[in-house]
Amino acid sequence: MAIDTLKRLLWFVLLCLVQALVFNHIHLFGCATPLVYVWFVVLFPRRYPQWAILLWSFALGFTVDIFSNTPGTACGAMTLIGMLQPYLVEFFAKRDDPEDLMPSLHEMGFFKYTLFLFVIVISYCLVFFTLEQFSFFNWLHWLLCIAGSTAITFVLLLTFESVRRGGNE
Repeated sequence: MAIDTLKRLLWFVLLCLVQALVFNHIHLFGCATPLVYVWFVVLFPRRYPQWAILLWSFALGFTVDIFSNTPGTACGAMTLIGMLQPYLVEFFAKRDDPEDLMPSLHEMGFFKYTLFLFVIVISYCLVFFTLEQFSFFNWLHWLLCIAGSTAITFVLLLTFESVRRGGNE
């Protein structure tokens, strides 16, 4: 159990640093920002305690808010997807999958994993940019930010997953 916590802590620090030092400075067309730290929530296995997922998600969102100067937006959105993740894993996993199923391309299959990842990323971007704008006055920019950030984050996370698992499907 200590090894698992240490690995999670390493992912936590790595994703925070990569987001703060690299991806926060990328704004394609003024609206598409990669939000790769969302991958942290994807990496929780099936049957992981929901209270622990919520605490980890809240802590990561809070840390990203501190480094990104986005007061409460990442924290709120991360907590929401931390709440949704166990239900989405159950929804996309097969009944005969192991209890400690780790969501991945290899374990879930390409179609189910990409759909699972897309639902998490679009949910995150929708909540994040809604909280960031806090109005629908400039709704076109809001939609462009959601669509652009979802697309770039989704592609990057699929790439990361392919590299992490060695391209096995």
